[in-house]
This record gives sequence, structure tokens and C-alpha cells, in this order.
Amino acid sequence: MTFAVLLSAGGTGAAESTKPVAPALEQRETDATYNSYRLRSGEAIEQLRLHYATLGSPHRNAAGEIDNAVLVLHWTGNSGASLLTPEYKASLFAAGKPLDASRYYLIFPDNLGHGRSTKPSDGLRNRFPRYGYGDIVDVQHRLVTETLGIRRLHAILGMSMGGMNAWQWAEAYPDQVGAIMPVVALPVPISGRNLLWRRMAAENIRNDPEWKANAYTGPTRGYAVAQQFIRLMIDGVPHFQTTIPTVTAADAFIAGIAKPTPSADPNDILYSLESSQDYDPRPGFSALRMKVFALNFEDDEFNPDRLQILQQAVKTLPNARFVVQAGSPDSYGHLTMAHPALWAGHVGAFMDWIEGRPNKAGSH
Repeated sequence: MTFAVLLSAGGTGAAESTKPVAPALEQRETDATYNSYRLRSGEAIEQLRLHYATLGSPHRNAAGEIDNAVLVLHWTGNSGASLLTPEYKASLFAAGKPLDASRYYLIFPDNLGHGRSTKPSDGLRNRFPRYGYGDIVDVQHRLVTETLGIRRLHAILGMSMGGMNAWQWAEAYPDQVGAIMPVVALPVPISGRNLLWRRMAAENIRNDPEWKANAYTGPTRGYAVAQQFIRLMIDGVPHFQTTIPTVTAADAFIAGIAKPTPSADPNDILYSLESSQDYDPRPGFSALRMKVFALNFEDDEFNPDRLQILQQAVKTLPNARFVVQAGSPDSYGHLTMAHPALWAGHVGAFMDWIEGRPNKAGSH
């Protein structure tokens, strides 16, 4: 769950991993438009635009229904483009990879409030209707079922916020998705350190004089401070210990993330942070029967493994597995999600499991 500008792979000042070069994959992008779209609060968006991309082609079974669709969901403050990088394509979607686009129909929406979809910075700013994670999932569902005509998803792979959306899909539409793989996403309300940083980041933005009572003219200093704070939390402790051994290295790292991109908008970030307040998958959790393969990273400080939250939750489900991948100087804590080459093998284990193929990868 992170700011878009903080998730450039590797990060300034960090040791860059070698990025594999993805073969050419045909990527299609378009917009779905929903007029007078009503949110759960009762507020309406006059014209909701949902941008999305696809890889691969739909396959239809004997009944004429699409049976190979996989929804791939991004994290907070980012967009589907973050999942279509050369590393993502080469690690997950290229020929022979776990989500081979010649076999699966892959769908990458820019969620409500994110990317090229309708969001506060389109003009309304703080007059934009407040949305929650429930609304984000509702729009995803409408895209899948109405726009794309898919009655049942083969699977969902989601990272951070996208993983939380996967948990929500499993509860809200259990007959319309075959299996889910939430990555760095716990099936409990956001609390503790994860909640604190969100509140602190929001306060940094709103209390900055450059905020000007919502009359700001571009990215603000408060937003820049929030960036630095979140990056301190989102990366891995072993990784920082290795890549920032001196004051010079620390200063270079700070300088590299001090300036937001020109397109960064404080209201977009505020809305995306606060949209998580309605997230609570617990009410229908015990009723889940579909295959669930949850992945966390040991060095993820947002979802601390030492609290054993994932383990306690998953063991109550009849058809669930989990993996906690060990941290190392070469991993990036929560941000490891942006480096799929480090965990693609677990996606392979997930897909082998739901396809009934043997796989030697370990899980619990």
C-alpha cells in the first residue's frame, strides 16, 4: 500500500536489480465509461471513467463462457501500468511464465481514483465524492461482468491494496472467482503501524502551509515529507542496512525521493489513503471455500510476520495455503511486490495448484 512515486523499482540510492527483458506482448488499453455512477455512500459520479489494459485473449468453453480471465490488481497510489513493466512481463506474463499471456486473458484496471481512471485531480479536488475499497471492488466487478462479459474469473492476483481487494472479491462474489492470491495483504482491518503511517501522511499534507486550504498549485512540501516517511517504512530493513552504509548514501537516497513527479496530486493521495477505512473482510471470512494462496514477505514492516496475523487467519480456512518469503539484503520489504522476479515462483505454485499440476514449491 504505497505512493506511486515511491515505487520506482529499486528506488534512488538503492542497489538496482537486474531487470529481465520481456518479449513483445500485445497490450491493449481502453476506457470503460459509466454514467451517473452511484457509490455506496449514495453520492454519484456524473461520468466514471475506468481505464484498463489487457494482455492475451479470452478463451470460451463449450458453453460459450470466458474461462481464462485473470484480474491483476495494483497497489495504492499507482495504476495498472505498475504491473506492466518489463520485469513484470518477463517474470509473470511472458511465454512459459506462470501467467503466460498466450494462455490467460489478463486484465489490469486503473482503480477508481488512480492512474488514468476518474480521480479527484480531474477537477473536483476535495469536492470529489468519497470512495472506499468497497466502491473500488464494485467498479472492478462491473468492468469484469458487464463491460467484458465475464461470468466467472479464473483467478485474481493482487498486490497490497490489490490483495485486499482480492479478499473482498472472494467474500462478495464467491461464485464469480475461482481462486485468489493476495500478496502482502492481510485479511483484517488496517490497524497498528499501517494505520498510523496513513494518518501521519495525511496530516503532513493537510497541515502544510502550501496546502493553502486545498488551493495548492502543485505537489506540496507536506506531500514530499510524506513520501520520505513512507519510503522509510516500505523498504526492507536488511536492504537499507546494505545499501545505505554512510551519510553520503543516506543523503543521496533522500535527495532521490524528495521531489514528487509533476503529476503527483495531494488530493489523489489523500483520497486513496483514506479509501481504506471501510476495509474489513472479517464478517464473511470463515465462509470462504475457494482456493486461497496468500504470500507475505518476512521483511515487510507493514504486515509484520512476527504478529502471525496471516498464519492465524489462513488456518481457519479449509482450502488455503500461505507462504512467508524470507527477507534478505536483496529484497525490499513490502516493496518486494514491485520486483516480481523475486517471488514469481510462488505465483507458479499458485497456478499449478489451481490447475491441478504438480509443483514442488513449498507452502503451508
